[in-house]
Amino acid sequence: MLTTTLVPPSEAVIRTATARVGGIEHLIGGTPLIPLRRMSRGLRGDVQVWVKAEWFNAAGSVKARPAWAILRRALDAGWLRGRRLLDATSGNTGIAYATLAAALRVPVTLAMPANASPERIAILRGLGAELVLTDPDEGVDGAMAWVQQQAERYPERYYWANQYDNPANWQAHYATTGPEIMAQTQGRITHLVAGTGTGGTLMGTGRYLRSVKPEVQVIAVQPTDSEQGLEGLKHMPSAQRVPAIYDATFPDRVVRVAAAEAHATVLQLAREEGLFVGLSAGAITWAALQVAAELTSGVVVAVLPDAGYKYLSGPPWRSS
Repeated sequence: MLTTTLVPPSEAVIRTATARVGGIEHLIGGTPLIPLRRMSRGLRGDVQVWVKAEWFNAAGSVKARPAWAILRRALDAGWLRGRRLLDATSGNTGIAYATLAAALRVPVTLAMPANASPERIAILRGLGAELVLTDPDEGVDGAMAWVQQQAERYPERYYWANQYDNPANWQAHYATTGPEIMAQTQGRITHLVAGTGTGGTLMGTGRYLRSVKPEVQVIAVQPTDSEQGLEGLKHMPSAQRVPAIYDATFPDRVVRVAAAEAHATVLQLAREEGLFVGLSAGAITWAALQVAAELTSGVVVAVLPDAGYKYLSGPPWRSS
């Protein structure tokens, strides 16, 4: 059984904490794994549901992992000398880029749909990023199209980070998220549940887990259709451009979630577990609980991308 018994920090923990003192990049990774106690009541047999709390990363989301990997690789290769980092984002990767780039004095230009939450727009502007708001009806695909046009027109001005196709995205999760989950569950994980936006979290974490424990089931979470408005999740069948790093044959299963289900789960997580999460995290948790309800034994781990503070102007908070 996994336990949550609190013990005094060991010398190894103290050494690790001391090693993390430094730049903001040292605050990426090592996020906690938290059990769902009340919401998992009623599950049959020996089934546990744990959530990986990625809002503990620097910049407040899972996207700090790939953003740092992409930025570090570009800096090491010299691709940012005299150029701006350019990319499309639905919010979290952009905030991670802007946070890290501000600390490293790297100029950033980001394109994002104009219907992104005002909180995310304010955060990006506060961090000093140059922000271009694109047609909301075209979603992130429209932002990607604008970015590609700028990168092709002005190659001397921009380094196009291209999180959707950049292998450093999934590799960041292969190197960090996967090993963390395997260690935190003492190797007992049976099911990984993760959202598909770029596909980086699912592909990288899942590839690592399968390399160590091939029987681990990998479950992808997507909206039921393109109209659900679950920011951070992409309905791959209707996407104008599927990220190159995403392999549709890789997940064992795709669970589709409606916005109403995600909203209800967000409220339930806050009021029953004390976890104040974002909309995609609500959808991923709902899917994880559906998977867990079908089992009689297993350890289900859901990767929750971010907290709920960037979504307060919209549902479910606006109507609660």
